[in-house]
Amino acid sequence: MTIEQKLEDLFKPTIESMGFELWAIEYIPAGRHTTLRVFADKLGGINVDDCAAISRQLSAIMDVEDPISDQYMLEVSSPGLDRVLIKPEHFKRYEGKSVRVRSAVAILGRKKINGLMTKVSEDSIEVEVDGELFEIPFGLIDKANLAIEI
Repeated sequence: MTIEQKLEDLFKPTIESMGFELWAIEYIPAGRHTTLRVFADKLGGINVDDCAAISRQLSAIMDVEDPISDQYMLEVSSPGLDRVLIKPEHFKRYEGKSVRVRSAVAILGRKKINGLMTKVSEDSIEVEVDGELFEIPFGLIDKANLAIEI
């Protein structure tokens, strides 16, 4: 189990009890500059006061449970318009939308695939780029974001 998964199990009940959805957790180890980034959302979006309230609750949990022994900076924010897509349910929610995907290995000669996510299956997504379909298994996705549509 990764640290992100452990923290999700720890944080999710509290965040949900406050009326928010725990979107994602990023743990970025960097010595004295380690960052723990928690993304939360709710219908209609969240604001700075919401983030502050969530941060206070999570800080209290971290003080009691102490799951990270090193120093870290806790950041709580909205996933934003270009939200990171991590879990299969994230991808499913935005099926039919434009995405930016970085793959661990080249797929049909590309590691960066930006296009319309036409299909989400149990183990992969399908992205259309200039009429060409790229099937990308979840296990090969390094990073995926919703593309901002203006």
